[in-house]
Amino acid sequence: MTNAYPAPEAAPQHTGPSLPTAGLAALHPYRALPDPLGAVFPDTGFLSALAAARDLRNGQGLPLSFTSLPAMLKAADYESGIWRTGAIPVQLSTLHDRLNALAWLAFPRLKAALNAAHARALLANPKEARWRGRRRDALTLLDEMGMLVTGPADLLHALAAREWSGLFVQQRERVITEMSFTAVGHGLLEKAMTPYPALTAKCLLIEAPRPLPWSALDEAAAAALADVDVPAALPPLPICGIPGWWEDNRRADFYDDRFIFRPPRDA
Repeated sequence: MTNAYPAPEAAPQHTGPSLPTAGLAALHPYRALPDPLGAVFPDTGFLSALAAARDLRNGQGLPLSFTSLPAMLKAADYESGIWRTGAIPVQLSTLHDRLNALAWLAFPRLKAALNAAHARALLANPKEARWRGRRRDALTLLDEMGMLVTGPADLLHALAAREWSGLFVQQRERVITEMSFTAVGHGLLEKAMTPYPALTAKCLLIEAPRPLPWSALDEAAAAALADVDVPAALPPLPICGIPGWWEDNRRADFYDDRFIFRPPRDA
């Protein structure tokens, strides 16, 4: 897939190494962006210039920018601030926040939609500032551990139903050609730097007959948020099961490990 937000010639350029993939094809949208593990990571001014070059905006249409975060913010204040000003607070000394900044640059429509949903929930119910409701719980899970999964309806249904062998063994060739798996949660990206078998994403399912171009995926994910009202709307996926992401998953019995590939709760 190609970058849907190419920078103009006058925009700042970054020539550092690409983000290490460790076999994770889902990291492709980030390869044109600064390396979060680089010895020198761009400052907020550089990141703001990248956002301006792409004319990125929040849910209210305000231009996005990045600003240094001197101290930790409460989640409600963080979301409300981005909604009011378009400024995204980051502590660039931490890998977690570097990856969050990259997620904003890679998927600005989805991230803006997540922020807008948080902000509107807080405006509608001030108690949300102290006790996060179930919709905001789901939004937070997607923001931290989210993976965008596209594919035909029957394959998405098999994933949601945790039909692990049926999906990844019996339908393996279709999974490879008809589905896509894109890490978007910055917590998931951080953990994927040193993956382990039980590492589990929370999936936003997007019906599509074939993998979508990057810009279309961002738009589709932002639209799909309307259906995410509880955490259960985001089915789990142990990422080691995705074909090509873990050496051993070429064996059919790999998916028999019920500690990792857990059956539905009512099974």
